Amino acid sequence: MADMLTLFASIGLSDQKAKETLKNESLSVALKQAISRAQEILGPAGVDKAMGTLLYSMASRLKDAHHLRFLTEQIVHRKITTDLQLSAALDFLKNHSQGAVVQEDFDAACGVGVVITPEQIEDAVEVVINKHKDQLLKERYRFNMGLLMGETRAGLKWADGKIIKNEVDMQVLHLLGPKTEADLEKKPKVPKQKPQENMKKEEDVVGETEGKSLMEQLRGEALKFHKTGENYKTEGYVMTPNTMNLLKKHLEITGGQVRTRFPPEPNGILHIGHAKAINFNFGYAKSNGGICYLRYDDTNPEKEEEKYFTGIRDMVEWLGYTPYAVTHASDHFQKLYDLAVDLIRRGLAYVCHQRVEELKGHSPPLSPWRDRPIEESLVLFERMRKGVFSEGEVTLRMKMIMEDGKQDPVAYRIKYTPHHCTGDTWCIYPTYDYTHCLCDSIENISHSLCTKEFQARRSSYYWLCNALDVYCPVQWEYGRLNLTYTVVSKRKIIKLVETGAVRDWDDPRLFTLTALRRRGFPSQAINNFCARVGVTVAQTTMEPHMLEACVRDVLNDTAPRVMAVLEPLKVTITNLPHDMETQIRVPDFPADEARGSHTVPFTRTIYIERADFREVMEKGYKRLTPDQPVGLRHAGYVITLQRAIKDENGKVVELEVTCSSTVTAEKPKAFVHWVSRPLQCEVRLYERLFLHSHPEDPQVVPGGFLSDINPDSLQVIDNAIVDRSVSGAKVFDKFQFERLGYFSMDPDSTKEKLVFNRTVTLKEDPGKI
Repeated sequence: MADMLTLFASIGLSDQKAKETLKNESLSVALKQAISRAQEILGPAGVDKAMGTLLYSMASRLKDAHHLRFLTEQIVHRKITTDLQLSAALDFLKNHSQGAVVQEDFDAACGVGVVITPEQIEDAVEVVINKHKDQLLKERYRFNMGLLMGETRAGLKWADGKIIKNEVDMQVLHLLGPKTEADLEKKPKVPKQKPQENMKKEEDVVGETEGKSLMEQLRGEALKFHKTGENYKTEGYVMTPNTMNLLKKHLEITGGQVRTRFPPEPNGILHIGHAKAINFNFGYAKSNGGICYLRYDDTNPEKEEEKYFTGIRDMVEWLGYTPYAVTHASDHFQKLYDLAVDLIRRGLAYVCHQRVEELKGHSPPLSPWRDRPIEESLVLFERMRKGVFSEGEVTLRMKMIMEDGKQDPVAYRIKYTPHHCTGDTWCIYPTYDYTHCLCDSIENISHSLCTKEFQARRSSYYWLCNALDVYCPVQWEYGRLNLTYTVVSKRKIIKLVETGAVRDWDDPRLFTLTALRRRGFPSQAINNFCARVGVTVAQTTMEPHMLEACVRDVLNDTAPRVMAVLEPLKVTITNLPHDMETQIRVPDFPADEARGSHTVPFTRTIYIERADFREVMEKGYKRLTPDQPVGLRHAGYVITLQRAIKDENGKVVELEVTCSSTVTAEKPKAFVHWVSRPLQCEVRLYERLFLHSHPEDPQVVPGGFLSDINPDSLQVIDNAIVDRSVSGAKVFDKFQFERLGYFSMDPDSTKEKLVFNRTVTLKEDPGKI
């Protein structure tokens, strides 16, 4: 054993890594053979650390030991010198497991002998920089330099990434000059402007999509997605000898139609980030004449409930999308099980007895059961299905390495929990890594759209479809949409509910879709927000005020105006008869009175906002004072104070005024809203739930997000009043309370007492960050 440790250390492995390798017998044997062959050719000291790293990676990833000697020699002779070439070599050998390798074919597939000269790199970088020159000059060093790297590498597949980066840095420096103080400063805050201009500069990505509808951004040529049936043209797509036949069958079934899917887990309520995923999946299909499935990823029965199934579909339809079909991963459980048996028969999966805790960490030890006989795994997997083992005692694992280095992910585990759809039929359930790509394949999805964190699973996605020789869709990743001043984790929202910080998943202070609907956010505004953020692959974190601005844009056009008073102050107009009552016509949309109107009573007794009266005149105050009359909106009257009546504590409880027509009176400095014979209502005013923009950041909030709750996030006014025109309103109906903001009727409303949530203020609060 000491000799083996010394041998492994000779190629640069650390003591810890060498000891871990020794625990894996098959890896140890393969690595020893590779090192021994390398030292035969180069001598005992001829293997440097870079070569040793490649040899270790090759030994741990090579599936067919038949090719170990060949691939070792390619590395030793410096034909394979990068991890990129090694990955290409492994893919090539996987598809040529039978017979001898044709060296010419291997060289062509792996870039062997391809020499990328400095001049080629220089020319390629220059072309890319010229392409983005205007944007570079505009944004300078805030430009995404990774874009330049990516586009250059796309044209020079086998070029050294470090050399490309150095060339990019040099040419950018030549174009822009050294960084100035302005370049080093933080991005300046956006000046106060109209909401549209403000949103335009929130993020660079927003500026690129401003003015384009979501459909325009998603339509065919707008994205660099493959055409249906041309999966093989996508960079990184893995071809097999049967790929073209499978694609032909796929096209026969779909007729060349774009097919996408929105695949949520039914164990929680959708949030604002899901809105982008819904818009992306359904929108891309719709804009290209295709179809989109709503597919529930229901492989974890312990956390799935009926309310989540119905809630998810409700939100998809609320956003304006109708699924082509509603499917479940569980619809395919038998097919998935049969494919798992096939995977075992192909020698690509095995039953493992390692416990969950043993598999945790970045580099868990390889399973000692990895090379157990196929027939033995088949018997044990059948026993798993029949319920012979206890939970956690055994799993089925796949023989593959994911892009993040995770080795042999679990395909099936045991759970003795009845399933929402299948009841007690199954006690083994497939994992996401196993289920997702196969369900995509079964449903003939053409574009599997997912967020960037699943990029590390792309290799396993392609591997599993190809290992089972089934149709393989293309996985495309896009950036997640995040908002500041909130949390969207299901686990954290549950904690907020359990601690009483919020009422439930639909508390209007949250950014779940049910909460936003309850608060009064129109679905159109959420879709517009997603369009303004754009469909780029960049992960985007936005401030809530951009979403609120989208809400104002929609409600300004759709929410009829009514008058409400949150803190009523009684006003008696003494020069009107006691029994006087007239009906005042109020336009629903003052800017376009042709869109309709409603009437409100006007009597001797009205109510105004307490803030619209002051006993002492102050500079800049334009409303009612003893020396300053004020107009009444829509009524055609100006009122003048005669007397302020106070209670025993000196608080003003009533005003006595006289009124005169606006035709004869001097024009007042301001007009205030009012109500007469009003309805009682409760009004709930919302502010941000958290005090800091990133409540989950331990450096900003050391005590955790629960310690960052804003104590003033909810103010309940239970003695507000509103004009009678809203008496027939329904839940979620939206109004602009004149001068106060936009409000929506809450489901807590009763015939006796209406309840309104403030959706947003009329203008963005300049005091907000």
